[in-house]
Amino acid sequence: TVEFEDLVEGQSVAETQDESTGITKRVVTDWRTSSRAADLRPSVVIKEKGKILKLLRGGEARYALAIDAILSVDAGAEVHAGDVVARIPTESAKTRDITGGLPRVAELFEARRPKEAAVIAEISGTIRFGRDYKNKRRISIEPAEKGAEPVEYLIPKGKHIHLQDGDLIEKGDSIVEGNPAPHDILAIKGVEELAAYLVNEIQEVYRLQGVLINDKHIEVIVRQMLQKVEIDDVGETDLIKGDQMDKTELDELNAKWALEGKKPASGYPVLLGITKASLQTRSFISAASFQETTRVLTEAAVNGKADTLDGLKENVIVGRLIPAGTGAMMGKLREVATKRDKLILDEREKEAAKAAAKAEKEAAKEAQARLPAAE
Repeated sequence: TVEFEDLVEGQSVAETQDESTGITKRVVTDWRTSSRAADLRPSVVIKEKGKILKLLRGGEARYALAIDAILSVDAGAEVHAGDVVARIPTESAKTRDITGGLPRVAELFEARRPKEAAVIAEISGTIRFGRDYKNKRRISIEPAEKGAEPVEYLIPKGKHIHLQDGDLIEKGDSIVEGNPAPHDILAIKGVEELAAYLVNEIQEVYRLQGVLINDKHIEVIVRQMLQKVEIDDVGETDLIKGDQMDKTELDELNAKWALEGKKPASGYPVLLGITKASLQTRSFISAASFQETTRVLTEAAVNGKADTLDGLKENVIVGRLIPAGTGAMMGKLREVATKRDKLILDEREKEAAKAAAKAEKEAAKEAQARLPAAE
């Protein structure tokens, strides 16, 4: 049989009438607004012979109700496994045009944290509900691995939690519904999962309008967003912990230090928005062409930076062939030609040095040969 807990008329539950059908329904209201009802925990309990039934996973048959949940059963009603106890209304999908979807694309590309971000489980384990803290619910995950520390989360009471006490949860699963923050996905699931998520979410907006874009275009942008790493272990190097630098630059430095027999540094990937990523490229010409031109050029001048013109943008700006296609071939040929020229010049210098040394010896011999004749 069904029993209600903390469902007080006028405080945590109210009867409303559907305008279209005229049917009255009982809806859970926001009980936190009233100081008298702040400690209430509206829920539905399933009992048999006065005792709360146990679920197969060991927890009690107690179902917490979220704000705006509509009760589908009455107190004292008989229920069976699979019956609907309460339902939560969801908004019908609004017709979105491309302008409605573009802010979502901008949010993803700028790596902003969504307003109602999902809470993601950091470890795999079992869900446990702890004592509430003020107007928040305490949820902890008991780790499946022995010796690991449990992780606690404080969730606002109004948010719907689709998990029950004793549920098993995997690392990366959401505890509270919503759009997950990209930084959380990167920290918990890793680079590959984040890249797949960003590509899919951005494509979703364009697919809605029937626009077909090849994944590779978005993947190139995502690669630029993930080009930086933050140093967490400096090893035996002269880097500073917490510094951000290009992954390729760190690999080059580590290769150099490995040859010297030093312990290399390591770092973890950092997600940057496209604006920040563009302003932090190794080329100051490329950065200046995007935004904040004066600041970028001033910093480059103060620090005495030199641009090696490795990328496409900086080569276009200075009017050179881009290092792709024919330009890449020309670059390689130029490199080979420069090396050959250097070798030829070195050979000539050696020959000139030999000739000069030989001439000096001959001059010295001649001078010695003249001395007795003069006497």
